[in-house]
Amino acid sequence: MSVVIESRTTTDLRRQPSIPALRTVSGADLEVPLVDGSTTRYVNLDYAASAPALSEVLDELGRALPYYASVHRGAGYASAASTTAYEQARRTIAAATGARADDHVIFTRNTTDALNLLARAVPADLDVVCLDIEHHANLLPWQQRGATVITARPTLAETLDLLAAELARPEVALLAITGASNVTGETLPLDRIAELCRRTGTRLAVDGAQLVPHRDVDLAGSGIDYLAFSGHKTYAPFGAGVLVGRADWLDAAPPYLAGGGAVRRVRTDETEWTTGPARHEGGTPNVLGAVTLAAACRTLTGLGRLRRDRHERALTDRLRAGLTEVPGARLLRIFDDSTDTVGIVAFTVDGFDAGLVAAYLSAEHGIGVRDGKFCAHPLLNRLGCADGAIRVSVGLGSSSADVDALITGLHRLVEVGPEWTYDEVDGRIQPVPDPRPAPDWLPELETGGTGCRG
Repeated sequence: MSVVIESRTTTDLRRQPSIPALRTVSGADLEVPLVDGSTTRYVNLDYAASAPALSEVLDELGRALPYYASVHRGAGYASAASTTAYEQARRTIAAATGARADDHVIFTRNTTDALNLLARAVPADLDVVCLDIEHHANLLPWQQRGATVITARPTLAETLDLLAAELARPEVALLAITGASNVTGETLPLDRIAELCRRTGTRLAVDGAQLVPHRDVDLAGSGIDYLAFSGHKTYAPFGAGVLVGRADWLDAAPPYLAGGGAVRRVRTDETEWTTGPARHEGGTPNVLGAVTLAAACRTLTGLGRLRRDRHERALTDRLRAGLTEVPGARLLRIFDDSTDTVGIVAFTVDGFDAGLVAAYLSAEHGIGVRDGKFCAHPLLNRLGCADGAIRVSVGLGSSSADVDALITGLHRLVEVGPEWTYDEVDGRIQPVPDPRPAPDWLPELETGGTGCRG
């Protein structure tokens, strides 16, 4: 595992064909202020953190919002409509993910919430295995229950051999693994991993937070036992996530949230819990979050994988080619033999702190990227980026103009340097002073960080 410098022939971006956005998303025409007093179109290259809402998702929200009411126990017409929409969302997501007929679809807050739920459901006497390349959402819940954390090898082939040996241990019941790295975008060969699990009788849980927005997932066809993903990364940023998977562990586990809806009957000295998704969905659920997440899944399925793949590949190739032409830019990767990536690229620029690069791109060019260690501290440390890196990510609303703006801004940074002053404020590098006004509906902008730059 290493930081590598990728070299490619210098390309004049102006001569390359234009790549339009594949879908309309919220904020596509957002104008943002710069520190010099001008404004510019916001360039969103931070899809891997939270993707903007698809127009189809906003349309679905508009249709459902007038009928918003409490679900499952209301006699009113709006309550019946909300209940129907909520349960239909469950069925839509099951179909979109290729769930088996007896799988549960449980709505959660996000991927982290879904994986914590699953971690509580795995029988306590069984061992879990995960890799050290995981996002904290798929590392910390397993670490807390004493899982075996395997150090990934420099190649996928070596890592798969290592996993095969580890899964052969009879006490191992579950392999929890990412579908696509949130740092480098590299995908893991889930079909081969699922075959390893089948041979050893091990269940497979996939962190699909970065996979589902970019690739089709078929649980029944692939042999994946559990899949977790988030609405806010899947073009439905309304606070919902989902865990899809086998029922037995989930029905036997203690309720994730003890409360109304999770029970069959209650006495002061005894409670009988229900089974099925309701067992873990105590309290009033996020109806609109579920409905919009289902709308996003339906839209992604309707677009077809080939169209999405062509658009993403064209943008990612252009991005990688442009970055290799920026002096001192170093692209990160985990595996020397990986060949498939989603639209996520992480890099550093020699001589420039990652936080400064991100602050400069925002303040002087109106470009949004992510910097830090991306909630994947063990991986970033191994990649030699203990102080963090820069991550760029594209999606359905991205265009070649977005990529070209980034490359132009980075060239200017390296060749000319920042044209404003920057300093660390509340744990983050920021322009000082920062004259950019807040939107008129906010009193002020809060850009400081808390804790480490995760």
